[in-house]
Amino acid sequence: MMIDMHAHWRPAEIADALRARTREPRILRNPDGVEVLKSGRMGDEPVAKAFDDVDFHLARMDRQGVETSVLSLLGSFCWIEAQPLEESGPLCRSVNDGLSAICQKHPGRFAAYAALPLRHISAAAAEFERALGLPGMIGAQVPGNYFLTRKDAEAMRPLLDVANRHQAALFIHNGPRPGDVYPKVSGDTDNARRRNGTLDMQASLSSVMVTLCLTDCLADYPDAVIQVHNLGGNIPYEVERMDHRCMLDTPQEELPSSRFRKAKVYVDCNSFGPRSIETAVRLYGAERIVCGTDGTEFGCEWTRKALAEAAIGEEAREQILHGNAAAMLARVRAAQGERAAA
Repeated sequence: MMIDMHAHWRPAEIADALRARTREPRILRNPDGVEVLKSGRMGDEPVAKAFDDVDFHLARMDRQGVETSVLSLLGSFCWIEAQPLEESGPLCRSVNDGLSAICQKHPGRFAAYAALPLRHISAAAAEFERALGLPGMIGAQVPGNYFLTRKDAEAMRPLLDVANRHQAALFIHNGPRPGDVYPKVSGDTDNARRRNGTLDMQASLSSVMVTLCLTDCLADYPDAVIQVHNLGGNIPYEVERMDHRCMLDTPQEELPSSRFRKAKVYVDCNSFGPRSIETAVRLYGAERIVCGTDGTEFGCEWTRKALAEAAIGEEAREQILHGNAAAMLARVRAAQGERAAA
């Protein structure tokens, strides 16, 4: 059975807020009078089909052999986190309460990452604390742009502190901070989807991993669980050049490959094929890789096929499919249980 640590969710709780918006994503009526969700990523979807349905999702999980899905806000819905606090606070609380209700109704099938009002980090930390007291919540999702450099990551200390104290998780997903220009490549550029969705995303995630693994960014937070998606960017392919440059420029330093291997950062294998997974196993070790599918049928099929074809051995395959994520979830839940009993 698979545990899917990267399963995005479109919460119906924010439908009214989408109706009130004047720019995408937004809900409006099309010329036929039908309410549709307009989004640059998803096109126009009738509202009746625009949001995730728990029963539909469970049926997909059963077909694909997914034991547990860890839900997180879909990127195009993360606009709620960048609104003024009087808007983002209630919206994030509503999303988090809704995710927890799903987890409660279907024990063992779901866990969730919280959404946070990121324009006010103190309020985000307070909501993180509150959300971790809700059944099923194991951590929070935060935008990767907060970790592009060591200096950028300073803003995340309050959230890292919460994660560390609660032995909870931060899911660092590619995305903008409130106020960032995003996406970097405009829609009228050739191959804009490829440039934004692969070239820029993977380069950004590589920078995130350099911050997390090659600086002291996480030194004060040994009990926080950190997950980065898409194999941590292009690091598995770039690390040999990093080692080469290190030998030339700073030979007294420990090689980057060694530091990436030692860092206790998990990566998921969402959207990558067998050769990429093999390369990542050689760098990080199979014990630091978990499954991710974006929460779609295609994503499940792709990930299962990639793992089946990867020349990594059955033990490593089982670790990635299930064992590593099971250990992550057990650790977070045990800490929650200890706090509840105290």
